[in-house]
Amino acid sequence: MQQRFLSSPYAGWLLLAVIMALMPLLVLNDYYYDVLTRICLTATAVVGLNLLVGYAGQVSLGHAAFYAIGAYGCAILTGHYGVTPVPALILTAVGVGGAAWLVGRPILHLRGLYLAVATLGLGVIATIVLNTETAFTGGPDGTGLPPLAVLGHELSVFGEYQLFGLTISGMAAWYALAAVTLLIAVLLALNIIDSPMGRALRALRGSEIAAQVTGVDIAQFKLKVFVISAVYAGVAGSLYGYYSGFITPGLASFEHSVELIIMVVLGGMASVFGGVIGTTILLLIPQFLTGLQELEMVLYGAILMVVMIFLPRGLLPTLLHLLRRGEA
Repeated sequence: MQQRFLSSPYAGWLLLAVIMALMPLLVLNDYYYDVLTRICLTATAVVGLNLLVGYAGQVSLGHAAFYAIGAYGCAILTGHYGVTPVPALILTAVGVGGAAWLVGRPILHLRGLYLAVATLGLGVIATIVLNTETAFTGGPDGTGLPPLAVLGHELSVFGEYQLFGLTISGMAAWYALAAVTLLIAVLLALNIIDSPMGRALRALRGSEIAAQVTGVDIAQFKLKVFVISAVYAGVAGSLYGYYSGFITPGLASFEHSVELIIMVVLGGMASVFGGVIGTTILLLIPQFLTGLQELEMVLYGAILMVVMIFLPRGLLPTLLHLLRRGEA
């Protein structure tokens, strides 16, 4: 029983929880908390995208649109309609799911490059709307959001809070919230993968025709995973908006969508923990290359090329494969 648990994905989740709980011991200042918080929030969106791209095999090049809708939805509800932050987050998540359902019904009948181009168009439309609807979105200049209120206290990066008799900074509190969100997102993804739906998604990735022959309703499952991945991105975007306090239409850009896809591929498609690792590496690389000025982007691209050439399965699946082969 113990060996079976240690070899299960839930042991990986427990290890991830321990690592995230110990991270504050290595933090030297608020800058490190900021990096960790951004990693957790971005990884939440990437875990959802991996369900769509890695497990179901459906390419989305406009997923940043849902991330931006999550952030702007909260900004509009709190700023224009007086909704408090937490209910605004919940309503926005429902709205993102509804929008994904409406968009997904027609475009998910497409396959391969046609689907990729259709989702790319979704991102372009979102960017145009956010730039032109200045009355609600602030246009190219962006818009602000109020602090997120948790348990009657505004969660500001500049404040201090009492937790179990300990005084923690606002940055530490935000990291704790982002870390818990990521852990919940990973746990939900593991449960989805371990369910009949997860088996149907893996069948879709292998061959849609073969999956349909075995009785899998491919249209239904493609739409379900598209909505789930969009809600992941929407929640992550909402929390990012509250955390940063100010958002711009760049959240829905094509570059942001490609960055999310790279994180999935780099860490390993069809690997929940690989998505977390890919996000961490991709967001940490610029931190180590900032002193190289004009060479930063060149080295950044070179590192990604080397990883993709020599680790085509992604970092985590390749390393696990090598470990299993070594044990054999």
